[in-house]
Amino acid sequence: MNMMEKTEHDPRHLPVMRDEVIRMAAPKDGETFIDGTFGAGGYSRALLEAANCIVYAIDRDPTVQETAAALSAEFEGRFHFLPGCFSQMDELLAAQNIPDVDGVVLDIGVSSMQFDDPERGFSFQNDGPLSMRMSDQGVSAEDVVNDMGEEDLANIIYQYGEEKKSRRIAKVIVQNRANGRITRTVHLANIIEKAIGYKRYIRGKKQIHPATRSFQALRIYVNDELGELAKGLAAAEHVLAPEGRLCVVSFHSLEDRIIKNFFKVRSGGDSRGSRHLPQAMLPANNEEMPPSFAMISKGGVKPSKEEIAQNIRSRSAKLRGGLRTTAAPWVMTQARHKTGEGK
Repeated sequence: MNMMEKTEHDPRHLPVMRDEVIRMAAPKDGETFIDGTFGAGGYSRALLEAANCIVYAIDRDPTVQETAAALSAEFEGRFHFLPGCFSQMDELLAAQNIPDVDGVVLDIGVSSMQFDDPERGFSFQNDGPLSMRMSDQGVSAEDVVNDMGEEDLANIIYQYGEEKKSRRIAKVIVQNRANGRITRTVHLANIIEKAIGYKRYIRGKKQIHPATRSFQALRIYVNDELGELAKGLAAAEHVLAPEGRLCVVSFHSLEDRIIKNFFKVRSGGDSRGSRHLPQAMLPANNEEMPPSFAMISKGGVKPSKEEIAQNIRSRSAKLRGGLRTTAAPWVMTQARHKTGEGK
């Protein structure tokens, strides 16, 4: 998720915690970086301006290619765009005959330019088709809402939205879709609001809209965001050279939990792993593995008060980073999935 703000370079985009990310990534002349979630190119530009380095940017969203082409022309020979998924960065780099890189930057979740475009269907602030697909391909939120069984729908809303009233919401959605397919964002938001009620203010404090968590859940499920994150972290472990920096910005607890525990386990903080870490990211047969990362910072870095005041969406952001050691990448419990979509 990225800031939507006027800058001298791109009127749409200033990335969250740009300065903090660049300090952590610490680009130097001659180094090579991956911006795994290109979006509007804010982090790529920041890296290119901070040092005479090379950046390979990855994104599955076909709408970003015009921005990528402009950046490639501006930083000729130093910026390269690779259409695809950041979870496949190891394969994408191998196809370019690049053995390793000095840094990987990831910004997890939906970007502001996606979120603010009603036609993408990520938000109910403005009416749009119920899509939520970052790649504009595959199963949509409309398909999930209209075709999935009530229990499975409730489980998705509970697991990925942490919505306590998920069963009530799923039941009312199923009741309403019997009258015709639910195809628009505002229609779905209204159904959810009526299902569980909405008080805009409680004791003078503004409450989030009751559809917010359900929309988050659908978006995460449709794009397999948590699975892509887990695969992306493991892919970064494979492509980073010793002393390489992995910097990851996340925006909610489900993402941050995976990132936090990945660094904890990979830095030797918990050899037994964590119940919050996907099984495929744990060592095979509970094997003892030498630490593949050292933590760059203790705890997550949060945006400044000034940034939050400037961009309210940054308030939940958290930056974590790790420094690649000389140890070999860990042998996983099972082979990493080689297909799918990343941001």
